Amino acid sequence: MKPLLSKTTKPFIIYVLIILVISVPVYYFVVDAIWKHELDEHNEIVAEKTSSQLNSLKLSDQNLLETIEFWNELQPSTNIQSVKGNDNLKDSIFIVEKPHDFLHFEEIDRFRGLSKIIYLNKQPFRFSIETNIEESQETIFFISATTVFLFILIVGGLLFLNRRLSKSVWKPFRKTLDQLKTFNLNQQTEIEFDETDITEFYELNQSLSKLIDQNISVYKTQKEFTENASHELQTPLAILKNKLDILLQNQDLTEKQYQIAEEMNKALTRSSRINRNLLLLAKIDNSQFDNSELIRFDELLNQSIGVLREHFQQKNITVKSEILSNVEVKGNSSLMEVLINNLILNAIRHTSSNGLINIRLTNLVFEVSNSGTEKLNEDLLFKRFSKLSADNRGSGLGLAIIKQICILQNWKINYRFENNLHLFSIDL
Repeated sequence: MKPLLSKTTKPFIIYVLIILVISVPVYYFVVDAIWKHELDEHNEIVAEKTSSQLNSLKLSDQNLLETIEFWNELQPSTNIQSVKGNDNLKDSIFIVEKPHDFLHFEEIDRFRGLSKIIYLNKQPFRFSIETNIEESQETIFFISATTVFLFILIVGGLLFLNRRLSKSVWKPFRKTLDQLKTFNLNQQTEIEFDETDITEFYELNQSLSKLIDQNISVYKTQKEFTENASHELQTPLAILKNKLDILLQNQDLTEKQYQIAEEMNKALTRSSRINRNLLLLAKIDNSQFDNSELIRFDELLNQSIGVLREHFQQKNITVKSEILSNVEVKGNSSLMEVLINNLILNAIRHTSSNGLINIRLTNLVFEVSNSGTEKLNEDLLFKRFSKLSADNRGSGLGLAIIKQICILQNWKINYRFENNLHLFSIDL
């Protein structure tokens, strides 16, 4: 996870860095092209000026040649020569690298040259001029250094300003987030968000306030329904079961009447169990349990094994346990007891007579495995009222309740089938 500031700043820095890398050669070629253009223009002006000044002297041909010879000695960067027979009388621009005539501390220098035809006394002469160009290495070094310095200055300044501004700009959001972290639906505490002059955060706070009010209202309604259903449904079911128990004790019942009453009693018992389990699931879904209690998991597990020992004996099941002492978890003791009992009862229900059940508990995992013949359907494993066997004594909600308790505890439950064993493991 990365903060929003780093996610927005990183692409910006990468973009600026790419522009920096591209800008250095672009600067160099642009500046170099400008210099060359200026030097060519300068050389053209020198050629035209030289031609104009020599023609203005109105010298004889002999004096003109003497003056040209004197000019060549006086101006070593320029040269005027008579046109040779094979000269095509075309102008040309060239670059030459050679040692500088007067600077001995540099070995090689670069010169921009112009070779042009000028007319003196109406006769063509080849005028050549060479002008020194700045070294490209020095140019690119100074351009790069300046650009890098400005890049560091801009990015450093923007990062500093972003951090300073983010503390004030994101302050309302941080306060809202802190209030949401401490919100507990069980306590039904109303949240009053601070006023802000930022439109987006104001709209966020308004939407959150509306959403929280709606959730509290729905939670109250569901909680009232759960509590009412718990009382109103269990009472008539208990009365019916009591009446059936009295009826079953009647000596005047025929065998057929007794069987019908017994079937009704079993169905009523199962309905009562399903009702209790559905109410338990509703309470878990509505987060109506306090799961901050510190529980000795090993003590609850040993207690449940002792209570269920009669069920093991009825099917002659061999139980092997490996339980680590002093295993403590945070949660709700009632839900932990339901989780343990449901998982072990599920193993008993799906283990044939003379079978095997293994129970293991460590600080990291709680495992229950039982002998079996084929793998269970994982798609239906934790669904409500799914039937994984022909045994109809269960409510079809045991594994679904286990799954919801694990979700409430932020635990992970896994199932696998190996070595003819169904293995359910919970990562604590």
